[in-house]
This record gives sequence, structure tokens and C-alpha cells, in this order.
Amino acid sequence: MKCPECGSDNLIEDYDRGEIICQSCALVTNENVMDNGPEWRAFTKEERESRGRVGVPTSYSMYDKGLSTVIDRINRDAYGKQLPISTRLEMLRLRKWQIRTRAHSWIDRNLAQAMTELDRLADNLHIPAQVKERAAVIYRKALDNGLVRGRSIAAIAAAALYAACRATETPRTLKEVTAATNVRKKKDVARFYRLLLKELDIKMPVEDPARCISKIASKAKILVKTQRTALKILGEAKQSGVASGKKPMGLAAASLYVACVLDDVKKTQKEIAEVANVTEVTVRNRYKGLKETLKLNV
Repeated sequence: MKCPECGSDNLIEDYDRGEIICQSCALVTNENVMDNGPEWRAFTKEERESRGRVGVPTSYSMYDKGLSTVIDRINRDAYGKQLPISTRLEMLRLRKWQIRTRAHSWIDRNLAQAMTELDRLADNLHIPAQVKERAAVIYRKALDNGLVRGRSIAAIAAAALYAACRATETPRTLKEVTAATNVRKKKDVARFYRLLLKELDIKMPVEDPARCISKIASKAKILVKTQRTALKILGEAKQSGVASGKKPMGLAAASLYVACVLDDVKKTQKEIAEVANVTEVTVRNRYKGLKETLKLNV
């Protein structure tokens, strides 16, 4: 929407008066605007959930997107009274057939199993809800393109979750995602991840090693002061070009180790390597490269 008077798109809505006003020329473009929000107010999450009269919003992480009907197991009527035995048996029979008809096709059964696996992986890896939602969208696209048929559902779900983490720059490594799954070989998840990138034409951003520093530091219990030193060292490494072509997690672990040495923090290369899920040799090689390039006095 643009202002018909000055052509500006800087419009705001006055909810009290029901008007849309241009901030540039103060022209009232619309009046008597209908408010689509609820008629009640809520100040906490508990109040919002108790006063809401609708269900949860649609979600791609649910195999039916949260649109199917659910017959609850509470055998009471609207007044809280216990249902008679005949009604309870009837509701039991209806509940049984309702569960059977929710996933009547192989696609629904596949999605039900995959979304359950995604929920389990997201809980184990502490993945945010928006990242899990994106992983569900990637899996649904793979299912529509026929990439799931004949392949492991758990491996495809893990590859979709790793792809969502890479796309949103969430610091989770392939080794961590594979360890949380029931897939034995890491190369299976890596192969399916490359398949998703190729067939779905997904463009991945370059991972920033600075995002990995806070993750490693929180697990290793390193202070914020040392993290700032590591970020400064990492910034100098990017400017000098020594960070190009290096794995982000190994480079972040080496920068954090250098910061610990400079700040006299008692952390060994082995401790930081175990927390970062990289080898001690990787930390040592990146440490030597940073020391020589930046000419650090350590």
C-alpha cells in the first residue's frame, strides 16, 4: 500500500480509531478499518492459551499439518459429568477408527514416521522450532519429488534437519546430527544431504566460524572475556585470508584455544577439541597457522 497523496509507503495503523495514516504527510488513507484480532486481551502466555478458542496454528512439522480431528480420551461430557458405559464403549470404537483413518495412505504413514523422527532429533539436539519447521518443509519437498522411496526415512529426515541447520546458520555439525539418529554410518546421511542439495536446488550460505565460538565456549565453560578475544583473533584471521577453505568448527576451536592461552585460561587442546567434536590434530594445525600468520606472541 502507498499513500495516494505523496506516494510514500510509510503507513501505520491506529488501532484505537481504526484508521491507516501516512507518517510522511499525515493523510488518513483508510478509516473504519476492521480489527481482525481477538476481542480479549492477554498479558502472559498462560492467559493467551486459556482464552483462545481455536487450536494450534498449522505446522509443517505435523504430518497432517495439525488439521485433523482428535477424539480425546477424557470420558466426560461438556459439563464434566462421567459418561455412561454404553457411550464410553461407543467413543472407544469411534476413537479407534479415527486413529486408523488418519493415516490411510502410504504418504501419510511416511510423513507420520518422519515427523516423529524430526521431533525426536530436534529435542535431542535442542533445535529451535523455526529450524525444525524448515526441515519439515525440505522433507516434504523430497517426498513430493520421489527422493524418499526406497531410502531410509530416518536418514532422509536427518539430512533434511542438517540442511535446515546449514541454511539457517544454526551451529550443528553432521557428526552431531548423525550421532542423534539411529543411522549407523555417517556417510549415508552425508550422501542424502548432497542428494537433497542437488535435486531440490538448495543454496547454502557459507558458515561463519564466529557462530561456533559461543557454542564451544558454553560447553567448555569459558568466560565471555575470552570469547571476545577469540572473536577478535578470528576477525584478524578473516582479513589475512588464513580462514578461507578451513572448516568453521576447527577454526573456531583454534581461535578459542589461542584466546585461552593469551588470557591465561587453563584449557588444553584436547579439552577444546572434544567439546568442538574435532580432532586434536586439527586444533593444533589451525593454532600453528594462526600463530604464524598473525604473528602472535604466545
